[in-house]
Amino acid sequence: MTSELRFLLNDREICLTDVGASDTLLDFLRIERRLIGTKEGCAEGDCGACTVMLGKLTETGMVYEPINACIRFMASCNACHIVTIEHLEGPDGGLHPLQAAMVEHHGSQCGFCTPGIVMALYGLWMSNPDAGVTEIENALQGNLCRCTGYEPIVNAALAAGRAGGQAQDALTRERGAVAVRLRAMSGQRVELVRGSDVSIIPADTDDLAAVLEDHPKATIVAGATDVGLWVTKFLRNISPAVFIGHLMKDMKVEGGEIRLGAGVTYSEAEPLIAEHIPAALDYWRCIGGWQVRNMGTVGANIANGSPIGDTPPLLIALGARIVLRKGAARREVELQDYFIEYGKQDRKPGEFVEEVIIPIRSDALVAAYKISKRRHSDITAVAAGFCLTVENGIITDARVAFGGMAGIPKRADRAEAALQGQPFAAASFDAAAKAVGEDFQPLSDWRASAEYRSAVTANLFRRFWLEQTETGLPVRLNYAVGA
Repeated sequence: MTSELRFLLNDREICLTDVGASDTLLDFLRIERRLIGTKEGCAEGDCGACTVMLGKLTETGMVYEPINACIRFMASCNACHIVTIEHLEGPDGGLHPLQAAMVEHHGSQCGFCTPGIVMALYGLWMSNPDAGVTEIENALQGNLCRCTGYEPIVNAALAAGRAGGQAQDALTRERGAVAVRLRAMSGQRVELVRGSDVSIIPADTDDLAAVLEDHPKATIVAGATDVGLWVTKFLRNISPAVFIGHLMKDMKVEGGEIRLGAGVTYSEAEPLIAEHIPAALDYWRCIGGWQVRNMGTVGANIANGSPIGDTPPLLIALGARIVLRKGAARREVELQDYFIEYGKQDRKPGEFVEEVIIPIRSDALVAAYKISKRRHSDITAVAAGFCLTVENGIITDARVAFGGMAGIPKRADRAEAALQGQPFAAASFDAAAKAVGEDFQPLSDWRASAEYRSAVTANLFRRFWLEQTETGLPVRLNYAVGA
């Protein structure tokens, strides 16, 4: 065990002992290190002005991804490489190709959002040198610009891609050496104490189980895309906090199921979603912006128990299960049974979600829908997951789940009953649309009124029917997929 937090910041190794559980990376960069190119705009991971690159060591080597520094806690930077806008430069020491392209194509006006935009595009430039317009727009989902308009920014990204130079980029050249340095910082528990404020970074999953047995009421922090706001918006004290974003990263497909470690991020899971649940890919890419998907984890989205979490409706419809662990003991729970009532889940003190198991339903018709005020980087008003099996024109199995319609994500029992055993026809889905009104009594809030939620929920049954038939009618713009 150690009491030192160690990570790389640009080209320097940082070692800290005086770190609080609520200390954010953004404050450290701006206040302690005066790296003021990283800006604070929203302090909730929404605008992208605070975007930096985070390098992490994986089984396949170094991976760099844009993340939001405003909701990234310092303790979760252990054994990582943080790269800020100040570290970018071209091969000759001048402007980086992305910066030069932004200048040439007039991609900046007031300039406040520009560093964050450049860092998001830097992540894309390194990982996908041949990115087209759709990929660029996806990369910019989490970056808001008030004055420039996105066309010159997209043009700059295209030009930088054509210019190339990835092989000469510093992060590409130095990856091997960085990996060696980060590996030396890994593998042991880190405990940081500042008065009564405690942060714990477990060495591995077994160590996490031991930590939670000793601290069963600790705040568990994975990607911090929700917990970060507890601090920046509500000034909550999260100590003692246990940081787990580096754990439970296993992913595999076996026995007709996808098995995800609870610490797998949305971005890390995306290739498996694309391959095995392609109908949900558009939905998956609308979970927050790119920075949020690089931080947020599937397991924490479930464990948090929010009625508007993005993944539970889809996963419940697919019949997903979760593995809960306490100490050495494990138990498997149907995901639909995990949510008991608002604010209450089937998880005991000291217990944590270790694995998410998702059946691959290649025999079924699958769809997922997210209704929000903005298409990207917005909180869900209504989310839905559909999974129907049809044999010889008859609906033999119907699983439909909604979020945002009750205090928990839950199945639409009456609507499912209206579909079960009925012909796969418009009349059956009209009947389900009427029946779903008996399944839920939604609330009105700033996201949507109860009347709107009820109307949307009914219409999603009709939308599903139209999408699954050869009507020729355009019922969905698959923007995120590029179709």
